[in-house]
Amino acid sequence: MTIRETILRHWQLLRLLPRYPQKITVQELKQALAVQGFDTTERTVQRDLMDLSSAFPLVVDERAKPYGWSWQREARSFDLPGLSVAEALTWVLAEQHLRSLLPAGIVEHLQPQFQAARSRLSAEQQPKPTRSWLDKVRTVPPAQPLIPPGVAQEIQRTVSDALMHERQLDISYRKKGSKSAESYRIHPLAIIQRGWVIYLHARIGDYPNAQNFALHRVEAATLREEPAIPPPGYDLDAGIERGIWAFGKGQLIQVALRFSREAGEHLLETPLSTDQKVSEEGDTLLVHATVADTPQLRWWLLGFGDAVEVLSPTALRQELSDVAAGMARKYASPEP
Repeated sequence: MTIRETILRHWQLLRLLPRYPQKITVQELKQALAVQGFDTTERTVQRDLMDLSSAFPLVVDERAKPYGWSWQREARSFDLPGLSVAEALTWVLAEQHLRSLLPAGIVEHLQPQFQAARSRLSAEQQPKPTRSWLDKVRTVPPAQPLIPPGVAQEIQRTVSDALMHERQLDISYRKKGSKSAESYRIHPLAIIQRGWVIYLHARIGDYPNAQNFALHRVEAATLREEPAIPPPGYDLDAGIERGIWAFGKGQLIQVALRFSREAGEHLLETPLSTDQKVSEEGDTLLVHATVADTPQLRWWLLGFGDAVEVLSPTALRQELSDVAAGMARKYASPEP
């Protein structure tokens, strides 16, 4: 075997090693190398690992056979040679915006790349416009800013592992307003970040329908061996379109809304739906659209105050009329 082949095998071997506390056995490494075109023996892989551990921060778990190999938890990444400023910016922005959505194990595995990217930007000499790019980019929420609820790291890790490997979970969940938690066996289906809260969409036991669990209300989570099975015909994107993540029941309605021109002009650029139609009536805009029937729709409409009037459906108009009447009664009373 040539020196070049040995170097390539060592390189692939190092790439196959996970980061602690995950681990991989010599037999699994041999099989993975075979897929990469390296026909070798377990004895050779074992010898390679012993040699490489003298030069790289590798660890072996000898508490139980077969032994497992991995990179040390805090080992620096060496797999991003010549990282450009543009690549470093991409890694740092990805860390900022995707951390809560990526599986916990992947976030941990990517920490060296994130650190390498931050170090690359810090090393950039002034004056360099790219160095200050992170000081020039922000995401501003369209609603009232709130402080995100905390999610226990171990629970987030267990939930993401269940989603990644499509396995069921036993959870202890405290419903909103409840002082005690209840136990559920669930089939995790998806994670959605909605505003400042992360939700787990899951099916309970053998019930056909799925529901939302606020991840910060999960007080304990244990991975089960049984596979997670989605309901028949489950379609995440179709559910999003029907408004289940806005706490609706998945029903669509046709609305007719009369906006003041100033309040409704933004809908000309950002429509409510693909079938939206807008017509002018003097100083107002008449908007017809098919939308999900959700509490979020009501909160949005109420946010315009008297700058919008619901013309139909009748039930929604009456509901908002009752809310407006209730507000009028409260504010008609003397100040507390």
